[in-house]
Amino acid sequence: MDVEISPSTLSGVARAPSSKSYTHRAILAAGYSGGALVYDPLVSADTKATMRAVEAFGGDVTRESDHLDVDGFDGRPAVPADVLDCGNSGTTMRLVTGAAALADGATVLTGDGSLRSRPHGPLLSAIEDLGGRAESTRNNGQAPLVVGGPLSGGSVSMPGDVSSQFVSALLMAGAVTDEGIEIELETELKSAPYVDITLELLDEFGVETEKTADSYRVEGGQFYEPEDGEYHVPGDFSSISYLLAAGAIAAAEDEGDDGAVRVRGAYPSAQGDSKIVGILDRMGADVDWNRDDGVITVERSDLSGVEVDVGDTPDLLPTIAALGAVADGETRIVNCEHVRYKETDRVSAMAEELRHLGAETEETQDTLTIRGDESTLEGGVVDGRGDHRVVMSLAVAALAGSGPTMISDAEHVDVSFPNFFDVLYDLGATVER
Repeated sequence: MDVEISPSTLSGVARAPSSKSYTHRAILAAGYSGGALVYDPLVSADTKATMRAVEAFGGDVTRESDHLDVDGFDGRPAVPADVLDCGNSGTTMRLVTGAAALADGATVLTGDGSLRSRPHGPLLSAIEDLGGRAESTRNNGQAPLVVGGPLSGGSVSMPGDVSSQFVSALLMAGAVTDEGIEIELETELKSAPYVDITLELLDEFGVETEKTADSYRVEGGQFYEPEDGEYHVPGDFSSISYLLAAGAIAAAEDEGDDGAVRVRGAYPSAQGDSKIVGILDRMGADVDWNRDDGVITVERSDLSGVEVDVGDTPDLLPTIAALGAVADGETRIVNCEHVRYKETDRVSAMAEELRHLGAETEETQDTLTIRGDESTLEGGVVDGRGDHRVVMSLAVAALAGSGPTMISDAEHVDVSFPNFFDVLYDLGATVER
């Protein structure tokens, strides 16, 4: 699907979609349990892949109006009757690989072309070191994967600079092993807030964990039992970032609430991407976060370039790049090599597609620089690269163009923010599909 975004002014109230990161973990945690209700889930292409995985392991997921009714496999996943297709969801594949290592037999996991190019080697090695079976069919650390158990637990060391999801997968699985699992990190953990999300959710499901400066441990023999049998998914700050950036770039000129963009459902949590509020503030945006009410208000602002380290917040890179294209001065995004190994190489994708709109950009292996003072966004035709975050960030940048912007692959917003273009339209954007 192609979507055309024209220069627009925005105002009004939008509700944040629920967190994809929390939804994935909650669905799988409910699968590990005897059963649980997951309220306010994000139902998207990615989270549906995790639902399918729970069902493949012997559970059942029923979608109700405002929640998922999950009948779990009670810590003992069955061997799937067929290959488990994770689609485009790297989170699904990595978290589910941990569950597959508990099954008494082999599980085959695959995904689309993008997912089959993403690295899983350290997680496979860790599972083998713990006594399980874990291999890449092409011997390159990439899917298709063959994973089997049953894993009893133990201690393992692994690098932390490839994906924090490897740690999350082992912690979630380790709680129901006999011995538990202790993970020693060989290198600094990238995207550490995502492990904090896992720890927070495990606590909500009654699972105890331990964390030190360079290790994580979960005792075995635990049970997944959320209070009152239910869990409520918080709002998603990765998705909120696009709405806040859109407001800072294109909110109406009127002073006060009539010209502002307000986002509801933005309650504090372990999400690292909540740093977008501080980043906008550093750039000069007029932004206010009422944490008690879960409302963030942002007005159109004159933005200035800043340097941002995305080591812990890789999903913010596309949003920050879009902001940098309209800010005065230079925006420099550093510590971002790991962002090249997402659904696409998001560093190059944003550098190249923003150039097509008239921005001046420069990249190295570990940095992305956008020179807003040398940029004039004119609109044009850009490639969404089959990546939901690239599509949404380009849509934000398009609001500031002097002419319309056509974005290809726009349907991929379904991965994390299915009604993104509807929300943008309701705020006042000119959107044509």
